[in-house]
Amino acid sequence: MKPIYVTRPCLPSLSEFTTGLKKIWDTRILTNMGPYHQELEQQLKEYLNVPYISLFSSGTTALYTALKVLNLEKCDIITTPFSFPATSHVIKLVDSNPMFVDIDPKNCCMDINDLDNAINIYTSAIMPVHVYGNSCDIEAISWLSKKHNLKVIYDAAHCFAPDNDILKAGDLSILSFHATKIFNTLEGGAIISHDLEMKERIDSFSSFGISKHDIMPEIGFNAKMNELQALIGVLNLKDIPKVIESRKRITNIYNYYFVNKPEIKTIPSSNYSYYPILVDNRDDLYKRLRDNNIYARRYFYPLISNLKPYNDIITAKKYNLPIANEIANKILCLPLYPDLTKDEQKRIVDMVLEEPLEL
Repeated sequence: MKPIYVTRPCLPSLSEFTTGLKKIWDTRILTNMGPYHQELEQQLKEYLNVPYISLFSSGTTALYTALKVLNLEKCDIITTPFSFPATSHVIKLVDSNPMFVDIDPKNCCMDINDLDNAINIYTSAIMPVHVYGNSCDIEAISWLSKKHNLKVIYDAAHCFAPDNDILKAGDLSILSFHATKIFNTLEGGAIISHDLEMKERIDSFSSFGISKHDIMPEIGFNAKMNELQALIGVLNLKDIPKVIESRKRITNIYNYYFVNKPEIKTIPSSNYSYYPILVDNRDDLYKRLRDNNIYARRYFYPLISNLKPYNDIITAKKYNLPIANEIANKILCLPLYPDLTKDEQKRIVDMVLEEPLEL
């Protein structure tokens, strides 16, 4: 049987890409914020309806840059263990300390009561994650951050959607354009900021610290998106409405078959970026699917807090994170991408329910 993977990256037509590639070949402008970089940045600013956006080579370099430009080195940053490891890795990379809090079982985002209790005199910032594209309680986080004078950096890697107000929350928000995301530039990411001064500092840091006039006021590193990535982004952006509509249709089919099954709990994904379910026999189901060439993913298992680099952190102990550990042991994300066929989805549903159905 043909393998079915958890996702399948969207790509533009080869003819469109070849036409754009010829322009790159003719100009020999490959990087350093070239014409496609500038075009994509402007298009995304308008599509997402955000004040300022800066493009990056990856979501991880964007996260790292966000911490550096907000001067969040050698401090305590509260975050969630229920995310991709990059969220906490960047905290370690700037020589700061990730402090973990539990998650809300309704949406898998940061638990506000736990966050409130975790803030102390050593806390400098909060890095919440909008898990599966679902919004954290941004009003409560904003209130707490103002009360305690804390910076807020949102990991919004899953949040690509038009005119999405949650992207305007916090001091900075970070997007990922990895191949597995709704919108991809092969690899890539972005930082959303609120004023020109911050955008210019972000852009400078991502280009070795060089400012507009070849002045280098501070140290930076190389995190720029190149022209090939930007070209893919410009072409992919045109198809995003169709992509989201297709993902919505597939999500609705899953919902139809799973919504009344007490053994399966579904977690909503506001922009159809994932289709996560919670099941008690997760590892058995995971194996059964793999044995039948269906490659679901356990997003996010193991928890970041259970990885070796974080074992010595007191807030990483399992007794501090009961909900996150429970969900990590039950979570499974089923295949979801625009060209998932009706027959392929039937195979998946049949395997999950262990019974043949008519789709």
